[in-house]
Amino acid sequence: MTIREMRSSDGDAVVDIYDRALKSGHASFQQNGGSWDDWDNGHLTKCRYVAVDEAGQVTGWAGLSAVSGRCAFAGVAEVSVYVDPQCQGRGIGSALMNALIRGSEQNGFWSLEAGIFPENTGSVALHRKHGFEILCQRSGFGRMGYGPMQGQWRDVLLLERRSNVVGID
Repeated sequence: MTIREMRSSDGDAVVDIYDRALKSGHASFQQNGGSWDDWDNGHLTKCRYVAVDEAGQVTGWAGLSAVSGRCAFAGVAEVSVYVDPQCQGRGIGSALMNALIRGSEQNGFWSLEAGIFPENTGSVALHRKHGFEILCQRSGFGRMGYGPMQGQWRDVLLLERRSNVVGID
């Protein structure tokens, strides 16, 4: 496995992995992966990574989204890490998270956050392994608009990782 910077030519694979993860009902409130343009416009241009297997196939991706347009929060970003459901359990998520943390600190981000459904125990464990702390559980944070849980209010855990390299002065 190789971790490299994401290219626009990876767009179809990135959206496909995201779309398949959404079908689990435990990845996001979003109903479908949308298009590459949707993904591209919704994520920062820095810190975009893919995991690629020996055959050159994208098996996972990681990226950051802005949490606010206010300048005081320029160093705070929301983390997204998704692994092809058929490739999970091989360390891909951990390798992507390592690259994302390293890249975020090189680009001046001092705080990374994630909102995760409590039922997504694999994602919670991945984030905890990489230094994210659970700050709170937001009860009934959003309502599912699709799938078997359509109409149900879902709790979301808010996790944060504060850099010990950036913004410590």
